Amino acid sequence: MQPASAVESTTAPPRSALATPRGRLVLVLLCLVAFLDFVDASIVNVALPEMRDDLGFSVQGLQWVPSGYLLTYGGFMLLGGRTADLLGRRPILLAGTTLFAVASLIGGLATTAGVLVAARLGQGVGAAFMLPAALSLLTTTFHHGTDRTKALGAWGGMAGLGSAAGVLFGGLLTEGPGWRWVMLVNLPAAAVVLVGAVRLIDDDRRTARASTFDLPGALLSTGGMLLLVFTLVKAPDVGWGAARTIGGVAGALGLLVAFILVERRGEHPLLPLSLLHIRGLAAANVTQLIGVAGFIAMFFFLTLYMQNVLGYSPIRTGLAYLPVTVGVGFAAGVTPRLVGRIGTRPVIVAGALVAAAGVALLARVPVNGSYLTDLLPGLVVMALGLGAVFVAVTTAANAGVPADKAGSAAALLNASQQLGGALGLAIFTAVATSRTEDLLQAHSEPHAAMTGGFHRALLAAAAFLVAAAFIALRTANAGAHQESLSAASSMSDSDSST
Repeated sequence: MQPASAVESTTAPPRSALATPRGRLVLVLLCLVAFLDFVDASIVNVALPEMRDDLGFSVQGLQWVPSGYLLTYGGFMLLGGRTADLLGRRPILLAGTTLFAVASLIGGLATTAGVLVAARLGQGVGAAFMLPAALSLLTTTFHHGTDRTKALGAWGGMAGLGSAAGVLFGGLLTEGPGWRWVMLVNLPAAAVVLVGAVRLIDDDRRTARASTFDLPGALLSTGGMLLLVFTLVKAPDVGWGAARTIGGVAGALGLLVAFILVERRGEHPLLPLSLLHIRGLAAANVTQLIGVAGFIAMFFFLTLYMQNVLGYSPIRTGLAYLPVTVGVGFAAGVTPRLVGRIGTRPVIVAGALVAAAGVALLARVPVNGSYLTDLLPGLVVMALGLGAVFVAVTTAANAGVPADKAGSAAALLNASQQLGGALGLAIFTAVATSRTEDLLQAHSEPHAAMTGGFHRALLAAAAFLVAAAFIALRTANAGAHQESLSAASSMSDSDSST
Protein backbone atom coordinates (compact mmCIF):
# COMPACT_ATOMS: atom_id res chain seq x y z
CA MET A 1 0.00 0.00 0.00
CA GLN A 2 1.24 3.48 -0.87
CA PRO A 3 2.05 5.78 2.09
CA ALA A 4 -0.48 8.52 2.78
CA SER A 5 2.08 11.22 2.19
CA ALA A 6 2.84 9.82 -1.24
CA VAL A 7 -0.84 9.75 -2.11
CA GLU A 8 -1.22 13.35 -1.02
CA SER A 9 1.78 14.43 -3.05
CA THR A 10 0.40 12.89 -6.22
CA THR A 11 -3.13 14.22 -5.81
CA ALA A 12 -2.33 17.69 -4.48
CA PRO A 13 -3.11 20.38 -7.06
CA PRO A 14 -0.18 22.25 -8.57
CA ARG A 15 0.75 25.41 -6.75
CA SER A 16 -0.18 28.73 -8.29
CA ALA A 17 2.91 30.49 -9.64
CA LEU A 18 1.28 33.88 -9.07
CA ALA A 19 0.86 33.01 -5.38
CA THR A 20 4.66 33.17 -4.93
CA PRO A 21 6.85 36.29 -4.85
CA ARG A 22 9.14 34.75 -7.48
CA GLY A 23 6.22 34.07 -9.80
CA ARG A 24 4.97 37.64 -9.52
CA LEU A 25 8.46 38.95 -10.26
CA VAL A 26 8.66 36.72 -13.34
CA LEU A 27 5.35 38.14 -14.59
CA VAL A 28 6.57 41.71 -14.05
CA LEU A 29 9.79 40.89 -15.91
CA LEU A 30 8.01 39.35 -18.90
CA CYS A 31 5.55 42.25 -19.05
CA LEU A 32 8.53 44.63 -19.07
CA VAL A 33 9.77 42.83 -22.20
CA ALA A 34 6.39 43.35 -23.84
CA PHE A 35 6.24 47.00 -22.83
CA LEU A 36 9.78 47.65 -24.04
CA ASP A 37 9.15 46.16 -27.47
CA PHE A 38 5.73 47.75 -27.98
CA VAL A 39 6.77 51.20 -26.77
CA ASP A 40 9.65 51.32 -29.26
CA ALA A 41 7.22 51.07 -32.16
CA SER A 42 5.81 54.53 -31.34
CA ILE A 43 8.34 56.34 -29.13
CA VAL A 44 10.25 57.80 -32.09
CA ASN A 45 7.22 59.39 -33.81
CA VAL A 46 7.20 62.67 -31.87
CA ALA A 47 11.00 62.96 -32.16
CA LEU A 48 11.09 62.69 -35.97
CA PRO A 49 11.35 66.47 -36.70
CA GLU A 50 14.34 66.80 -34.36
CA MET A 51 16.00 63.72 -35.87
CA ARG A 52 15.50 65.17 -39.36
CA ASP A 53 17.10 68.50 -38.42
CA ASP A 54 20.00 66.98 -36.48
CA LEU A 55 21.00 64.18 -38.87
CA GLY A 56 19.93 65.68 -42.19
CA PHE A 57 17.28 63.14 -43.16
CA SER A 58 15.48 63.48 -46.46
CA VAL A 59 11.68 63.42 -46.34
CA GLN A 60 11.59 59.88 -47.76
CA GLY A 61 14.48 58.69 -45.62
CA LEU A 62 12.83 59.85 -42.39
CA GLN A 63 9.98 57.33 -42.70
CA TRP A 64 12.50 54.52 -42.23
CA VAL A 65 13.07 55.48 -38.60
CA PRO A 66 9.64 54.10 -37.57
CA SER A 67 9.27 51.74 -40.53
CA GLY A 68 12.69 50.09 -40.23
CA TYR A 69 11.76 48.73 -36.80
CA LEU A 70 8.40 47.53 -38.08
CA LEU A 71 10.02 45.84 -41.08
CA THR A 72 12.47 43.57 -39.26
CA TYR A 73 10.21 43.12 -36.24
CA GLY A 74 7.48 41.59 -38.38
CA GLY A 75 9.85 39.90 -40.82
CA PHE A 76 11.83 37.88 -38.28
CA MET A 77 9.00 37.13 -35.83
CA LEU A 78 8.22 33.56 -36.96
CA LEU A 79 11.91 32.69 -37.00
CA GLY A 80 12.32 34.10 -33.48
CA GLY A 81 9.40 32.09 -32.14
CA ARG A 82 10.48 28.77 -33.57
CA THR A 83 14.09 29.32 -32.50
CA ALA A 84 12.86 29.82 -28.93
CA ASP A 85 11.00 26.50 -29.08
CA LEU A 86 14.05 24.67 -30.43
CA LEU A 87 16.98 26.26 -28.57
CA GLY A 88 15.30 27.34 -25.34
CA ARG A 89 13.27 30.40 -24.41
CA ARG A 90 15.62 31.96 -21.87
CA PRO A 91 18.73 31.93 -24.10
CA ILE A 92 16.77 33.41 -27.01
CA LEU A 93 15.30 36.07 -24.71
CA LEU A 94 18.81 36.96 -23.53
CA ALA A 95 20.23 37.02 -27.05
CA GLY A 96 17.38 39.15 -28.43
CA THR A 97 17.57 41.60 -25.52
CA THR A 98 21.34 41.98 -25.94
CA LEU A 99 20.95 42.74 -29.65
CA PHE A 100 18.14 45.18 -28.86
CA ALA A 101 20.29 46.99 -26.29
CA VAL A 102 23.35 47.22 -28.56
CA ALA A 103 21.22 48.58 -31.42
CA SER A 104 19.64 51.13 -29.06
CA LEU A 105 23.08 52.34 -27.97
CA ILE A 106 24.23 52.67 -31.59
CA GLY A 107 21.07 54.58 -32.47
CA GLY A 108 21.42 56.92 -29.52
CA LEU A 109 24.99 57.77 -30.55
CA ALA A 110 24.30 57.92 -34.29
CA THR A 111 25.85 60.81 -36.21
CA THR A 112 24.38 60.00 -39.62
CA ALA A 113 20.91 59.13 -40.88
CA GLY A 114 22.09 55.76 -42.23
CA VAL A 115 23.45 54.64 -38.86
CA LEU A 116 20.18 55.52 -37.10
CA VAL A 117 18.10 53.57 -39.64
CA ALA A 118 20.47 50.59 -39.35
CA ALA A 119 20.08 50.74 -35.57
CA ARG A 120 16.29 50.68 -35.90
CA LEU A 121 16.55 47.63 -38.16
CA GLY A 122 18.71 45.96 -35.51
CA GLN A 123 16.23 46.84 -32.77
CA GLY A 124 13.49 45.16 -34.78
CA VAL A 125 15.48 41.93 -35.15
CA GLY A 126 16.21 41.88 -31.42
CA ALA A 127 12.56 42.50 -30.57
CA ALA A 128 11.47 39.73 -32.96
CA PHE A 129 13.43 37.24 -30.86
CA MET A 130 12.62 38.77 -27.45
CA LEU A 131 8.86 38.95 -27.73
CA PRO A 132 7.84 35.39 -28.73
CA ALA A 133 10.36 33.97 -26.26
CA ALA A 134 8.86 36.06 -23.46
CA LEU A 135 5.23 35.30 -24.35
CA SER A 136 5.89 31.57 -24.62
CA LEU A 137 7.65 31.70 -21.23
CA LEU A 138 4.54 33.35 -19.83
CA THR A 139 2.09 30.79 -21.22
CA THR A 140 4.20 27.83 -20.06
CA THR A 141 4.97 29.29 -16.61
CA PHE A 142 1.48 30.41 -15.60
CA HIS A 143 -0.94 27.52 -16.11
CA HIS A 144 -2.50 26.87 -12.70
CA GLY A 145 -6.18 27.76 -12.30
CA THR A 146 -6.75 31.36 -13.33
CA ASP A 147 -3.03 32.18 -13.45
CA ARG A 148 -2.89 32.08 -17.24
CA THR A 149 -5.90 34.39 -17.67
CA LYS A 150 -4.42 36.92 -15.22
CA ALA A 151 -0.94 36.71 -16.74
CA LEU A 152 -2.21 37.04 -20.30
CA GLY A 153 -4.37 39.94 -19.16
CA ALA A 154 -1.31 41.75 -17.82
CA TRP A 155 0.60 40.99 -21.04
CA GLY A 156 -2.23 42.15 -23.28
CA GLY A 157 -2.50 45.38 -21.32
CA MET A 158 1.17 46.06 -22.04
CA ALA A 159 0.48 46.06 -25.78
CA GLY A 160 -2.07 48.85 -25.50
CA LEU A 161 -0.14 50.75 -22.85
CA GLY A 162 3.07 50.58 -24.88
CA SER A 163 1.44 52.07 -27.97
CA ALA A 164 0.07 55.06 -26.03
CA ALA A 165 2.97 55.48 -23.61
CA GLY A 166 5.47 55.52 -26.49
CA VAL A 167 4.08 58.82 -27.73
CA LEU A 168 3.97 60.20 -24.17
CA PHE A 169 7.57 59.22 -23.40
CA GLY A 170 8.73 60.36 -26.82
CA GLY A 171 7.40 63.85 -26.19
CA LEU A 172 8.85 64.09 -22.68
CA LEU A 173 12.29 62.85 -23.73
CA THR A 174 12.49 64.91 -26.92
CA GLU A 175 11.82 68.21 -25.16
CA GLY A 176 13.79 67.13 -22.09
CA PRO A 177 17.22 65.54 -22.54
CA GLY A 178 16.81 65.34 -26.33
CA TRP A 179 15.75 62.94 -29.08
CA ARG A 180 18.72 60.61 -28.55
CA TRP A 181 17.17 59.48 -25.29
CA VAL A 182 14.24 57.86 -27.06
CA MET A 183 16.90 55.28 -27.98
CA LEU A 184 19.17 55.42 -24.93
CA VAL A 185 16.29 55.00 -22.47
CA ASN A 186 16.12 51.36 -23.58
CA LEU A 187 19.50 50.55 -22.02
CA PRO A 188 18.53 50.52 -18.32
CA ALA A 189 15.32 48.65 -19.12
CA ALA A 190 17.23 46.05 -21.15
CA ALA A 191 19.73 45.68 -18.29
CA VAL A 192 16.87 44.92 -15.89
CA VAL A 193 15.54 42.28 -18.33
CA LEU A 194 18.94 40.63 -18.70
CA VAL A 195 19.68 40.49 -14.97
CA GLY A 196 16.13 39.46 -14.12
CA ALA A 197 16.04 36.68 -16.73
CA VAL A 198 19.28 35.15 -15.42
CA ARG A 199 18.16 35.32 -11.78
CA LEU A 200 14.46 34.44 -12.08
CA ILE A 201 14.04 32.13 -15.11
CA ASP A 202 15.38 28.58 -15.19
CA ASP A 203 17.87 27.81 -17.95
CA ASP A 204 16.02 25.75 -20.54
CA ARG A 205 18.83 25.67 -23.08
CA ARG A 206 18.46 22.91 -25.64
CA THR A 207 20.73 21.58 -28.34
CA ALA A 208 18.64 21.15 -31.44
CA ARG A 209 19.99 18.99 -34.24
CA ALA A 210 20.62 20.79 -37.51
CA SER A 211 18.06 18.51 -39.16
CA THR A 212 15.31 19.85 -36.85
CA PHE A 213 15.81 23.43 -38.05
CA ASP A 214 13.61 24.31 -41.00
CA LEU A 215 16.05 26.39 -43.05
CA PRO A 216 13.88 26.56 -46.23
CA GLY A 217 10.88 27.59 -44.13
CA ALA A 218 12.95 30.22 -42.30
CA LEU A 219 14.22 31.72 -45.56
CA LEU A 220 10.79 31.72 -47.24
CA SER A 221 8.83 33.11 -44.28
CA THR A 222 11.37 35.79 -43.41
CA GLY A 223 11.82 36.79 -47.05
CA GLY A 224 8.06 36.87 -47.67
CA MET A 225 7.30 38.92 -44.55
CA LEU A 226 10.17 41.35 -45.19
CA LEU A 227 9.08 41.91 -48.79
CA LEU A 228 5.41 42.29 -47.86
CA VAL A 229 6.00 44.81 -45.05
CA PHE A 230 8.53 46.72 -47.18
CA THR A 231 6.07 46.92 -50.08
CA LEU A 232 3.25 48.11 -47.81
CA VAL A 233 5.47 50.76 -46.25
CA LYS A 234 6.54 52.09 -49.65
CA ALA A 235 3.13 51.85 -51.35
CA PRO A 236 1.87 55.33 -50.32
CA ASP A 237 4.99 56.90 -51.90
CA VAL A 238 5.26 54.94 -55.15
CA GLY A 239 1.51 54.41 -55.66
CA TRP A 240 -0.74 51.40 -55.16
CA GLY A 241 -1.07 50.82 -58.88
CA ALA A 242 2.66 51.06 -59.58
CA ALA A 243 4.42 48.02 -61.02
CA ARG A 244 6.78 48.07 -58.03
CA THR A 245 3.90 47.74 -55.57
CA ILE A 246 2.01 45.09 -57.53
CA GLY A 247 5.21 43.13 -58.14
CA GLY A 248 6.22 43.38 -54.48
CA VAL A 249 2.87 42.14 -53.19
CA ALA A 250 2.79 39.33 -55.77
CA GLY A 251 6.36 38.30 -54.93
CA ALA A 252 5.66 38.33 -51.20
CA LEU A 253 2.49 36.26 -51.59
CA GLY A 254 4.38 33.82 -53.80
CA LEU A 255 7.07 33.36 -51.13
CA LEU A 256 4.45 32.89 -48.40
CA VAL A 257 2.50 30.34 -50.48
CA ALA A 258 5.75 28.46 -51.06
CA PHE A 259 6.36 28.65 -47.30
CA ILE A 260 2.99 27.03 -46.59
CA LEU A 261 3.72 24.23 -49.09
CA VAL A 262 7.11 23.59 -47.49
CA GLU A 263 5.57 23.55 -44.01
CA ARG A 264 2.92 21.02 -45.06
CA ARG A 265 5.59 18.57 -46.15
CA GLY A 266 8.35 19.33 -43.66
CA GLU A 267 9.13 16.96 -40.81
CA HIS A 268 10.13 19.82 -38.45
CA PRO A 269 8.24 22.89 -39.72
CA LEU A 270 9.06 26.43 -38.66
CA LEU A 271 5.32 27.06 -38.25
CA PRO A 272 3.51 23.83 -37.33
CA LEU A 273 0.32 24.08 -39.38
CA SER A 274 -1.44 22.03 -36.72
CA LEU A 275 -1.60 25.31 -34.79
CA LEU A 276 -4.14 26.59 -37.30
CA HIS A 277 -6.39 23.64 -36.49
CA ILE A 278 -6.78 24.89 -32.91
CA ARG A 279 -10.31 26.22 -32.68
CA GLY A 280 -10.52 29.98 -33.05
CA LEU A 281 -6.76 30.62 -33.26
CA ALA A 282 -6.77 31.79 -36.89
CA ALA A 283 -9.73 34.09 -36.21
CA ALA A 284 -7.95 35.55 -33.17
CA ASN A 285 -4.88 36.35 -35.26
CA VAL A 286 -6.92 37.96 -38.04
CA THR A 287 -8.83 39.97 -35.42
CA GLN A 288 -5.48 41.16 -34.06
CA LEU A 289 -4.25 42.09 -37.54
CA ILE A 290 -7.36 44.08 -38.53
CA GLY A 291 -7.77 45.71 -35.11
CA VAL A 292 -4.14 46.81 -34.88
CA ALA A 293 -4.39 48.31 -38.37
CA GLY A 294 -7.07 50.66 -37.02
CA PHE A 295 -5.37 51.43 -33.71
CA ILE A 296 -1.88 52.19 -35.08
CA ALA A 297 -3.30 54.46 -37.78
CA MET A 298 -5.33 56.35 -35.20
CA PHE A 299 -2.23 57.15 -33.11
CA PHE A 300 -0.30 58.17 -36.23
CA PHE A 301 -2.92 60.59 -37.58
CA LEU A 302 -3.84 62.13 -34.24
CA THR A 303 -0.16 62.85 -33.56
CA LEU A 304 0.12 64.61 -36.93
CA TYR A 305 -3.12 66.51 -36.25
CA MET A 306 -1.95 67.77 -32.86
CA GLN A 307 1.49 68.83 -34.08
CA ASN A 308 0.78 70.07 -37.62
CA VAL A 309 -2.74 71.48 -37.27
CA LEU A 310 -3.10 72.47 -33.62
CA GLY A 311 0.58 73.38 -33.27
CA TYR A 312 1.23 71.29 -30.16
CA SER A 313 4.81 70.93 -28.97
CA PRO A 314 6.29 67.42 -28.65
CA ILE A 315 5.81 67.39 -24.88
CA ARG A 316 2.21 68.64 -25.11
CA THR A 317 1.47 66.02 -27.75
CA GLY A 318 2.88 63.32 -25.51
CA LEU A 319 0.92 64.50 -22.48
CA ALA A 320 -2.27 64.49 -24.54
CA TYR A 321 -2.03 60.69 -24.54
CA LEU A 322 -1.79 60.42 -20.75
CA PRO A 323 -5.54 59.69 -20.37
CA VAL A 324 -5.13 56.91 -22.93
CA THR A 325 -2.53 55.15 -20.80
CA VAL A 326 -4.83 55.47 -17.77
CA GLY A 327 -7.83 54.17 -19.72
CA VAL A 328 -5.94 51.24 -21.20
CA GLY A 329 -4.52 50.37 -17.77
CA PHE A 330 -8.00 50.42 -16.22
CA ALA A 331 -9.48 48.27 -18.99
CA ALA A 332 -6.56 45.83 -18.85
CA GLY A 333 -7.11 45.43 -15.10
CA VAL A 334 -10.84 44.76 -15.41
CA THR A 335 -10.80 42.57 -18.52
CA PRO A 336 -9.32 39.37 -16.97
CA ARG A 337 -12.25 39.28 -14.53
CA LEU A 338 -14.72 39.70 -17.38
CA VAL A 339 -12.96 36.98 -19.35
CA GLY A 340 -13.20 34.66 -16.35
CA ARG A 341 -16.96 35.22 -16.19
CA ILE A 342 -18.15 35.48 -19.78
CA GLY A 343 -15.17 34.38 -21.91
CA THR A 344 -13.02 36.18 -24.43
CA ARG A 345 -15.36 36.36 -27.42
CA PRO A 346 -17.96 38.83 -26.07
CA VAL A 347 -15.18 40.94 -24.55
CA ILE A 348 -13.33 41.22 -27.88
CA VAL A 349 -16.51 42.05 -29.80
CA ALA A 350 -17.66 44.67 -27.30
CA GLY A 351 -14.16 46.12 -26.94
CA ALA A 352 -13.69 46.48 -30.70
CA LEU A 353 -17.07 48.20 -31.07
CA VAL A 354 -16.35 50.57 -28.18
CA ALA A 355 -12.95 51.38 -29.72
CA ALA A 356 -14.61 51.96 -33.10
CA ALA A 357 -17.02 54.43 -31.49
CA GLY A 358 -14.09 56.29 -29.92
CA VAL A 359 -12.18 56.51 -33.20
CA ALA A 360 -15.36 57.66 -34.98
CA LEU A 361 -15.66 60.48 -32.43
CA LEU A 362 -12.04 61.46 -33.17
CA ALA A 363 -12.82 61.49 -36.90
CA ARG A 364 -14.84 64.68 -36.30
CA VAL A 365 -11.99 66.86 -34.96
CA PRO A 366 -12.17 70.43 -36.36
CA VAL A 367 -9.30 72.57 -37.61
CA ASN A 368 -9.42 74.76 -34.50
CA GLY A 369 -10.14 71.85 -32.18
CA SER A 370 -10.16 71.90 -28.39
CA TYR A 371 -8.47 69.11 -26.47
CA LEU A 372 -11.15 68.87 -23.77
CA THR A 373 -14.18 68.80 -26.08
CA ASP A 374 -12.86 67.36 -29.35
CA LEU A 375 -10.03 64.99 -28.41
CA LEU A 376 -10.41 63.81 -24.81
CA PRO A 377 -13.85 62.08 -25.06
CA GLY A 378 -12.85 60.03 -28.10
CA LEU A 379 -9.45 59.16 -26.62
CA VAL A 380 -10.99 57.87 -23.38
CA VAL A 381 -13.65 55.78 -25.15
CA MET A 382 -11.08 54.37 -27.56
CA ALA A 383 -8.67 53.54 -24.71
CA LEU A 384 -11.25 51.45 -22.88
CA GLY A 385 -11.90 49.42 -26.01
CA LEU A 386 -8.20 49.12 -26.83
CA GLY A 387 -7.30 47.68 -23.43
CA ALA A 388 -10.11 45.14 -23.57
CA VAL A 389 -9.31 43.99 -27.11
CA PHE A 390 -5.59 43.43 -26.57
CA VAL A 391 -6.08 41.50 -23.33
CA ALA A 392 -8.89 39.28 -24.62
CA VAL A 393 -7.32 38.59 -28.04
CA THR A 394 -4.03 37.57 -26.42
CA THR A 395 -5.91 35.16 -24.16
CA ALA A 396 -8.01 33.72 -27.00
CA ALA A 397 -4.99 33.26 -29.28
CA ASN A 398 -3.13 31.22 -26.66
CA ALA A 399 -6.02 29.02 -25.55
CA GLY A 400 -5.36 25.34 -26.21
CA VAL A 401 -1.81 25.85 -27.54
CA PRO A 402 0.52 22.95 -26.57
CA ALA A 403 3.56 23.96 -24.52
CA ASP A 404 6.04 22.79 -27.16
CA LYS A 405 4.47 25.13 -29.73
CA ALA A 406 4.01 28.16 -27.47
CA GLY A 407 6.85 30.08 -29.13
CA SER A 408 5.40 29.60 -32.61
CA ALA A 409 1.93 30.63 -31.43
CA ALA A 410 3.35 33.73 -29.77
CA ALA A 411 5.28 34.61 -32.91
CA LEU A 412 2.20 34.14 -35.09
CA LEU A 413 0.14 36.50 -32.92
CA ASN A 414 2.81 39.18 -32.86
CA ALA A 415 3.55 38.83 -36.57
CA SER A 416 -0.15 39.51 -37.13
CA GLN A 417 0.20 42.65 -35.06
CA GLN A 418 3.21 43.97 -36.96
CA LEU A 419 1.69 43.16 -40.34
CA GLY A 420 -1.52 44.87 -39.23
CA GLY A 421 0.40 48.00 -38.26
CA ALA A 422 2.14 48.15 -41.63
CA LEU A 423 -1.07 47.42 -43.52
CA GLY A 424 -3.03 50.07 -41.63
CA LEU A 425 -0.46 52.81 -42.13
CA ALA A 426 -0.14 52.00 -45.84
CA ILE A 427 -3.88 51.92 -46.54
CA PHE A 428 -4.95 54.85 -44.39
CA THR A 429 -2.06 57.08 -45.45
CA ALA A 430 -3.22 56.61 -49.03
CA VAL A 431 -6.81 57.41 -47.99
CA ALA A 432 -5.75 60.57 -46.13
CA THR A 433 -3.42 61.76 -48.88
CA SER A 434 -6.04 61.28 -51.59
CA ARG A 435 -8.65 63.22 -49.65
CA THR A 436 -6.24 66.04 -48.79
CA GLU A 437 -5.16 66.41 -52.42
CA ASP A 438 -8.78 66.57 -53.58
CA LEU A 439 -9.53 69.30 -51.04
CA LEU A 440 -6.42 71.27 -52.02
CA GLN A 441 -7.46 71.11 -55.67
CA ALA A 442 -10.82 72.47 -54.56
CA HIS A 443 -8.87 75.43 -53.03
CA SER A 444 -9.40 74.47 -49.40
CA GLU A 445 -7.11 76.04 -46.83
CA PRO A 446 -4.08 73.73 -46.21
CA HIS A 447 -4.88 72.99 -42.58
CA ALA A 448 -8.51 72.31 -43.46
CA ALA A 449 -7.43 70.01 -46.30
CA MET A 450 -5.05 68.13 -44.01
CA THR A 451 -7.74 67.74 -41.36
CA GLY A 452 -10.18 66.51 -44.00
CA GLY A 453 -7.70 63.81 -44.95
CA PHE A 454 -7.40 62.79 -41.29
CA HIS A 455 -11.21 62.61 -41.04
CA ARG A 456 -11.44 60.17 -43.92
CA ALA A 457 -8.56 58.02 -42.64
CA LEU A 458 -9.95 57.85 -39.09
CA LEU A 459 -13.38 56.85 -40.36
CA ALA A 460 -11.76 54.05 -42.33
CA ALA A 461 -9.85 53.01 -39.18
CA ALA A 462 -13.15 52.89 -37.26
CA ALA A 463 -14.60 50.70 -40.01
CA PHE A 464 -11.66 48.30 -39.62
CA LEU A 465 -12.39 48.02 -35.90
CA VAL A 466 -16.01 47.18 -36.64
CA ALA A 467 -14.79 44.50 -39.05
CA ALA A 468 -12.51 43.15 -36.31
CA ALA A 469 -15.56 42.82 -34.04
CA PHE A 470 -17.35 40.69 -36.63
CA ILE A 471 -14.28 38.50 -37.22
CA ALA A 472 -13.98 38.03 -33.44
CA LEU A 473 -17.29 36.14 -33.49
CA ARG A 474 -15.25 33.21 -34.89
CA THR A 475 -12.67 33.21 -32.06
CA ALA A 476 -12.66 30.67 -29.23
CA ASN A 477 -14.63 31.79 -26.18
CA ALA A 478 -11.78 31.05 -23.78
CA GLY A 479 -12.39 31.69 -20.09
CA ALA A 480 -10.96 30.66 -16.75
CA HIS A 481 -12.32 27.10 -16.92
CA GLN A 482 -11.30 26.57 -20.54
CA GLU A 483 -7.87 28.07 -19.90
CA SER A 484 -7.29 25.65 -17.04
CA LEU A 485 -8.28 22.69 -19.17
CA SER A 486 -6.14 23.77 -22.12
CA ALA A 487 -3.18 24.34 -19.84
CA ALA A 488 -3.57 20.85 -18.38
CA SER A 489 -3.72 19.49 -21.91
CA SER A 490 -0.60 21.44 -22.84
CA MET A 491 1.26 20.07 -19.83
CA SER A 492 0.27 16.51 -20.62
CA ASP A 493 1.33 16.94 -24.25
CA SER A 494 4.67 18.30 -23.10
CA ASP A 495 5.14 15.47 -20.60
CA SER A 496 4.33 12.82 -23.19
CA SER A 497 6.84 14.34 -25.61
CA THR A 498 9.57 14.03 -23.01
